[in-house]
Amino acid sequence: MWKYYALLSAFFAALTAIFAKVGVKDINSDLATAIRTTVILFITWGIVLFGSHVHEIKEIPRHAWLFLILSGAATGLSWLFYFKALQTGDVSRVAPIDKLSVVITICLSFLFLKEPVTWRVVLGALLITCGSIVMLVK
Repeated sequence: MWKYYALLSAFFAALTAIFAKVGVKDINSDLATAIRTTVILFITWGIVLFGSHVHEIKEIPRHAWLFLILSGAATGLSWLFYFKALQTGDVSRVAPIDKLSVVITICLSFLFLKEPVTWRVVLGALLITCGSIVMLVK
C-alpha cells in the first residue's frame, strides 16, 4: 500500500510545483509560503479533529516531539527556499534539482538510520544525481 501513497505523494508534489509557480508570480515568495502553510495547517488539523485523534497528543513521547519539531523546521526552511527558487527559475528545472533531497535522504538514512545499502538504491541515487546535474547545467 505504501507504493500507492508514494505515487500519490509524487503526483500532488508535481501539482504543488505547478500551482506554486503560478502563485508566486506576482507576490513575495515568503508570503506565498505562509499562505500555503496556513492551508496545510487547516487541512491537517481538520483531519486530526474529524478523525478523533486529538486525544493522542498527550501520548506522544518527548523524543517524538523533538524530532517532529525539527522536521517541521526543516520542512519550513525547505519550502521557503523552494518557493524562492520557483519565483525566479523554471519549474521544469527547479523541481528536479529539488529532488536531490532524495539522494541526500538516502545518504542520511545509511549514515544515521543504518538502512541497508543495496545496488538498486545506489544506482537510483546516482541516476537522480546525474539528472539533477543535467538540469543545473544551462
